[in-house]
Formats: sequence, C-alpha cells, structure tokens
Amino acid sequence: MPKLKTHKGLRARVRVTKNGKVLRAKSGRRHLMGHMSGKQARKLREQAEVTGAIARTVIRKLAGG
Repeated sequence: MPKLKTHKGLRARVRVTKNGKVLRAKSGRRHLMGHMSGKQARKLREQAEVTGAIARTVIRKLAGG
C-alpha cells in the first residue's frame, strides 16, 4: 500500500505548535472591516485554537493519514 499524502489545503490553513496545539486564523478579515471597532479588528488578528475531535482529525490529515 502506498504512503498517504498530506492534505495540502489543510496544511495551508492551520499550523501545529511544538506542544501539539492546532492553531487557525479567525474569519472575517478579508473585507467590510470599516464598520468594525478597533478592538474587534485586533481580536480577529489573534490565532484561534482548534480543539476536540476536529483537532485530532487535523493532525491525522497533516500526518498523511
């Protein structure tokens, strides 16, 4: 059986830290930001953590499984 490939679309969207946390960017920063308060816009710059079963699936897909 051949090796399984990494999911390239997922690799571009998330990163895994040294401790195994999965981080993703928050949505809503592409356009129409003029109505947002500065506080709201700054909050969107932060990375969000992916948790639970979805995080396990992400790690498996990145490992080629």
